[in-house]
Amino acid sequence: MTRTMSAEIHLPHNHNTNTEKMLKTKPSDDTFSIASDTFGLISDPTRLKILWLLSHTEECVMNIAAAVKMSSPAVSHHLRILKGSGLIKGRKAGKEAYYTLSDTEEAALVHKIVDSVFDINCKA
Repeated sequence: MTRTMSAEIHLPHNHNTNTEKMLKTKPSDDTFSIASDTFGLISDPTRLKILWLLSHTEECVMNIAAAVKMSSPAVSHHLRILKGSGLIKGRKAGKEAYYTLSDTEEAALVHKIVDSVFDINCKA
């Protein structure tokens, strides 16, 4: 028996699972695309290290570079990507640029993911 979830989705079999219920609340394709982009950002080991650090503190480029054992220009490249995505924010203080996690729902979710993955309890 074919079950119809909407005009777009037809399940060929009824296995008495929660699939029908789940499909009624399925996020939009745009939402899946945004989530995929976020997972792509955090799938890079360097960006994940940077996000781990910036989830727990604000730091300057040179210290971030030292912490992840990379050159400042290489770290700046990753910071530009993360800032462009809205996951981190920066501020200038004299000649120094400081970065930290953004105050967004998406950044908070990334923080939670990072903490869960590394089993860290953030004290901040």
